[in-house]
Amino acid sequence: MLENIGLSFQGIWAHKMRSFLTMLGIIIGIAAIIAIVSTINGTNEQIKQNLIGAGNNAVNIRLYQQDWEYETEYNGNPEGVPVLTSKNLEEILAIEEVDAATFYHRRNTYNSIFHGASTLNGCILYGTTNSYFDVYGYHLSRGRGFSEADFTEYRKVALMDAAAAEGLFPDENPLGRTIEIMGEPFVIIGLVELDSSFQPTINSIEDYYTYMSNNSSGNIFVPDAIWPVLYAYDEPQNVGVRARTTDDMTAAGKKTADYLNGFVNNQNDIKYKSSDLLQQAKNLQDLSSSTNRMLILIAGISLLVGGIGVMNIMLVSVTERTREIGLKKALGARRSRILAQFLTEAAVLTSLGGLLGVVAGIIMAELISRFAEIPIALSAPAAIIAVLFSSLIGILFGILPSMKAAKLNPIDALRNE
Repeated sequence: MLENIGLSFQGIWAHKMRSFLTMLGIIIGIAAIIAIVSTINGTNEQIKQNLIGAGNNAVNIRLYQQDWEYETEYNGNPEGVPVLTSKNLEEILAIEEVDAATFYHRRNTYNSIFHGASTLNGCILYGTTNSYFDVYGYHLSRGRGFSEADFTEYRKVALMDAAAAEGLFPDENPLGRTIEIMGEPFVIIGLVELDSSFQPTINSIEDYYTYMSNNSSGNIFVPDAIWPVLYAYDEPQNVGVRARTTDDMTAAGKKTADYLNGFVNNQNDIKYKSSDLLQQAKNLQDLSSSTNRMLILIAGISLLVGGIGVMNIMLVSVTERTREIGLKKALGARRSRILAQFLTEAAVLTSLGGLLGVVAGIIMAELISRFAEIPIALSAPAAIIAVLFSSLIGILFGILPSMKAAKLNPIDALRNE
């Protein structure tokens, strides 16, 4: 085998231009496939990062009526959905894929949060415990967080993020100031922000609506104990869980929703459902990949053309080396040895083309990324498979010339001029 490989390289080197032109179809096909696969992987990773964000692995589990999120502010308190307790929290934390969990209330507010003449429209108001900030990856940037006394003494205090602070206090320090929520005064005790400043990559108006649809004019957080003061009755909570890993998000959300639905008893098809961003990412990735699979198929046509070129040049090689083949057979070389020699030469030729194609594909992917601003992610398995596939093409398209060489009559071959 090593001897055959050595002879193959000698033949390629002896006819450098012819060998390169023969490999060109393989090089172009492999380069196109590597570039497309790298672009697919990069785009898929961007989709995943855009939806999941900084990677805190948080999953929302909220009440839905059929396919629409149940809005308590418009539909009232749902019947047959109990208020969750600390025991429920413990049992959710016992789920294998769940690393942390929290219960919280949530309302979209309009014309109900004021400071002086300023109104905060489109703000999201949360009633939370401190565990909420851990699950969703918030940290305190200024002031203080909620204390135990804030919950036990039903203090009217609030935290807000930078967007809400900018909306209500554009030119002043919000700490210690009083805002009005649903007609109740609340003192701002701290500012919070996400642990990461990750922002999704927006390349089109479709991306904007996909990734930015949940943006608001800010978030304000109050102790969950004070929620009934604002809305006059206890409401079923939303649930947030942090999965142990990103890949566990789907399982963590589904198992939590299934557990909670065991306590729901109503006739209006109201159920807990997880807002599975990982599944949304996979759906978008599948859509992207299905489109690009057609491009890979088109690129594969050049491999077919390259394979035909290999078969053609190997037939020429057999014709040129007829006397050599006849001499080897006269000296006792078996058909299998002649067959192996020419198959090895075809496989080496296409494998070398595959390696050059991988290099060209990486360069092409980098150029696409730089000039088209498309993310890429190089795939080592794809490169290995591409080289192996190119070798397979050499073997498949080298069979006919190799069999022709192996079947030559030694006497006729030696007489050939």
